[in-house]
Amino acid sequence: MILITQLIYIIEGQERTFDEFESIAIPTISKYNGRLLFRVRPTENTFIEHNIDKPYEIHLAAFDSEKDFQNFMKDEERKQFLSLKEQSIKSVLLIKGTEV
Repeated sequence: MILITQLIYIIEGQERTFDEFESIAIPTISKYNGRLLFRVRPTENTFIEHNIDKPYEIHLAAFDSEKDFQNFMKDEERKQFLSLKEQSIKSVLLIKGTEV
C-alpha cells in the first residue's frame, strides 16, 4: 500500500472551480483500488506552527500499489477535466509514503 498526501494551494477566487474538479477526481480514486482517507480544509487557528505557505486543502489517500496510483493519474475521464485543475490550482506538494 502507498499513501499519497497532497498539500493543495489554489488560486484565490477559484474555489468553485476547484470543487468542481474534485467532484470528478475524488470518486475516480476508488476505481483504482484507492481510498480517500481524509480531505481537510484547515483554518487559520488549526496551525500551531508553519514554515511554508498554508495550504487550502490537505488530502490523504491510499492506493493498494504504485501501479494503481499511476493508473488513477492516467484515467481518461479525469484527464478530460484537467483544465479545471489547471484553472484553479496554483500548486500542489505531493508526498508519497508507506505505512510503517
